[in-house]
Amino acid sequence: MQALIADERVEVDGKPAPSPSAKVANGASFRITIPAAIEAEAQPQDIPLTIAYEDEHLIVVNKPAGMVVHPAPGNADGTLVNALLHHCGTSLSGIGGVARPGIVHRIDKDTSGLLVVAKSDAAHEGLAAQFADHSVHRRYLAVCAGCPRPAEGTIDEKLGRSDHNRKKMAVLQKESSRGKHAVTHYKLVQRLEQSALIECRLETGRTHQVRVHCASIGHPLIGDQLYGKTPKPLKPLIARLGFARQALHAAEIGFLHPILRENLRFHADLPGDMRELIDELARFNR
Repeated sequence: MQALIADERVEVDGKPAPSPSAKVANGASFRITIPAAIEAEAQPQDIPLTIAYEDEHLIVVNKPAGMVVHPAPGNADGTLVNALLHHCGTSLSGIGGVARPGIVHRIDKDTSGLLVVAKSDAAHEGLAAQFADHSVHRRYLAVCAGCPRPAEGTIDEKLGRSDHNRKKMAVLQKESSRGKHAVTHYKLVQRLEQSALIECRLETGRTHQVRVHCASIGHPLIGDQLYGKTPKPLKPLIARLGFARQALHAAEIGFLHPILRENLRFHADLPGDMRELIDELARFNR
């Protein structure tokens, strides 16, 4: 039911249900739309993977923008899980369930970059514990509208599901009983034309965290249609480049190997579309 509410498939008196915890009045009318059944178990697909590291316990992949991490309504195949099942066979952790084998954390469909996947249940449990205690190192590169001031700072704002759009996250009041604590440390890397390349280090890992936090300080990510708008003077350039996603890349991930007990850190260069975007914005800024 929570998933159906999040997908706006539950209506209360003709309007989308605001949240799973919302109180309802006597006599309220409910309409629930049940999606068509899909095959629960993801199927292997021969989809190329860019692998940063792999051993018998885990695999670190560099996900391209446009690829969904695991199957869900609207994205039944062509996902990272489908590719992993082909590459790894049956050697993925089963803790995530049949639709999400090995998945310990996620990055958005239109975000590129690194994520780690567990091949064994022991590795899955060890990695999940590190994500839970926020000891995993995660560094993102993003292009935001405008130039943040100060050039370096910390955004400490609670995040939760928006009351107005169930597909969005929003900054909540700290005293709210909803939402989760979220902290993002940002730093200016390069000034660009009416924009900036920034580095974001995540202390926590909440849904859409970088995107919402940047928008909350008035600097939404370039190309992010959900949380902001591209500055009008940049629209012709963005259209010419065909850049149609949020400018966000998971550039680094570091963690303690849950079995070998070795500290590992991996880096992924900016993908071509973001590199081209930054080069063009830098050229116009000269």
